[in-house]
Amino acid sequence: MRMTQFIHSSRKVSSHISASTSVSLKPLLVLICLLCLYFSAASADTLASENESANKIQQYSYEVVNVYPHDPAAFTQGLIFKDGHLYESTGLNGHSSLRKVELETGKVLQKIDIDRKFFAEGLASGNGQLFQLSWRARTGFVYNTETFALERTFKYPGQGWGLAFYKDQLIMSDGTSILRFLDPVDFKEIKKLAVSIDGKPLKRLNELEMVKGKIFANVWLTDRIAIISPESGRVDGIVNLAGLLDQYATVSKAEVLNGIAYDAADDRLFVTGKNWPKLFEIKIIADDLK
Repeated sequence: MRMTQFIHSSRKVSSHISASTSVSLKPLLVLICLLCLYFSAASADTLASENESANKIQQYSYEVVNVYPHDPAAFTQGLIFKDGHLYESTGLNGHSSLRKVELETGKVLQKIDIDRKFFAEGLASGNGQLFQLSWRARTGFVYNTETFALERTFKYPGQGWGLAFYKDQLIMSDGTSILRFLDPVDFKEIKKLAVSIDGKPLKRLNELEMVKGKIFANVWLTDRIAIISPESGRVDGIVNLAGLLDQYATVSKAEVLNGIAYDAADDRLFVTGKNWPKLFEIKIIADDLK
């Protein structure tokens, strides 16, 4: 009987101690849980903030450095700067041409007209040659840089829009979000690059130019230039050129912005548009990320 009472009493004491310990530990456990929740939330917020910052696309405005004359009859499709002069490809059937232009005056120093069955498009320089695309004819042209003598033609599938030369390869746009890398000798496709902005395809890529290792691309029907990584295809920045022509000319026949040329030797960036009476040297200015 005593043994039974002892056991019973022991169980009561043990239960009391456990209950007391449980009660005394509750505030501590609650505090620990709250701290865990706080630091977890803080870590999640930090990670989200870092991801948001990483996904932000740098926005650029512009400053006009110089303004030059440009032939308003030139339907600019491709533009490059080489050895102190501009080289320009102009479009429209019956009006397409290849030109060498004096920067300061806009004077056409050298010109050949393209067969009217071709609508000329992008232009690039490399390996001592000039490469020019046509729009729907799936035909490209290779010229001697000095004489403009046609050395050969080449074929490609789909449409031809913009063209640039990068690391011994041609980069071609076709109006989609895909850029194609071509061998400049046999013009076989080396690879395709999907261009995206905020994870979505950026379509209507047009005139192309390499600037400090990045692809600058006019986005057709907009006043924007996309700055694209040639490795990932990600849009790292957007240059907004809205209102550029309006500051210097009032014209009714001017078409969209199209034409980017870069002078690597003197770090000068030039832009113009289809039938624009002006060509601009600009400096792009990074806006603050907010």
